[in-house]
Amino acid sequence: MRIALFITCFNDTMFPRTGRAVTELLERLGHTVEFPQAQTCCGQMHFNTGYRPETLPMVRRFAEVFAGYDAVVAPSGSCAGMVRDHHRVVAAQYGDAALAEAVEQVVPTVYELSELLVDVLGVTDVGAYFPHRVTYHPTCHSLRMLRVGDRPLRLLRAVKGIDLVELPDAESCCGFGGTFALKNAEVSNAMLADKMRHVQDTGAEILCAGDNSCLTHIGGGLSRLRTGVGTMHLAEILASTEGDVR
Repeated sequence: MRIALFITCFNDTMFPRTGRAVTELLERLGHTVEFPQAQTCCGQMHFNTGYRPETLPMVRRFAEVFAGYDAVVAPSGSCAGMVRDHHRVVAAQYGDAALAEAVEQVVPTVYELSELLVDVLGVTDVGAYFPHRVTYHPTCHSLRMLRVGDRPLRLLRAVKGIDLVELPDAESCCGFGGTFALKNAEVSNAMLADKMRHVQDTGAEILCAGDNSCLTHIGGGLSRLRTGVGTMHLAEILASTEGDVR
């Protein structure tokens, strides 16, 4: 397949290794991965904070840049959710018929990583090797907007050498929520404290998730407490092999 990587702002700025991991993984599985240089923000921050008309240029750019690919993969449930759930809304309310049609053509090709691997490529064993104790946090957008279900866990269970342990109260939010963590800091910190306690209860070395934004929030708290628990994006674990343990 000819697959476009939608890296997302957060990953492009702070976690480029996640994009490299997605590319290495998909190429290892025999697919062509391209990185459209003209891509920009999906507009999620603007849309969620009430600046919906200002989201229109980003929706238009996305539809133009990612047209024509067999699939578009995003290593972020929140950004994939924005494109899939809200680009149609913006195009219908503030765009025109041509944009609405362009969005309608692109949106069905957009997938979060675990969706692409399991549903489109039909694989759960990607040949990964990761000999560490890992627990998985299902991020809110992947869980509630995309409804990825147990796809990430099915992929992790197939990783050789992994000791995958269940995270207590896994479906509870970590408290990040983008600007929520800024506008409601006390509530956010209380939610974070609960999530960190559950992570520590697992005895895991690594906390895994499909969104680096949530991992930054939880990982920052774990680091401040000097817990020794690291964080890794799902793509990085799946890209790991016996000859290159990350």
